[in-house]
Amino acid sequence: MDNLKELYTEVITFHNKKPRNFRRLESATREQEGYNPLCGDQITLYLEMDGETIRDIAFQGDGCSISRAAASMMTSAVKGRNRAEAEEMFSEFHRLAKGELDPDTQPHHLGHVATAFSNVHKYPARVKCASLAWHTLHAALEGSDEAVSTEREER
Repeated sequence: MDNLKELYTEVITFHNKKPRNFRRLESATREQEGYNPLCGDQITLYLEMDGETIRDIAFQGDGCSISRAAASMMTSAVKGRNRAEAEEMFSEFHRLAKGELDPDTQPHHLGHVATAFSNVHKYPARVKCASLAWHTLHAALEGSDEAVSTEREER
């Protein structure tokens, strides 16, 4: 259990207790559902797009502390970015969560998100919790009408 405590950093705990952008976004131009049946996490992600730019982003839902903190940090990280930048960040987070990106030695655009989740790949059940918001964002940016599920093939 001591190793699991490494995952629950102060940043993750803070974002779980006081998540950023946790609200319904009435001006949303896109809305996307996401589910992690393994842990019971569920998210509704709201995007307000201005052309290719994420003008505003918010989320609602229930989930474990990892899922909630990841959604909070992800929404803060991509707000104001364009679609291509957000997709690049999705790809980087996906690689980080799979243990394929070392944030200390490889370039990335994730900032403190990478630091907070750098060890998540060591806990396979938690990878889906941490990745749910990112996969939901990816689907929303693609304009998917289908709900995201972490039980399906990862994108």
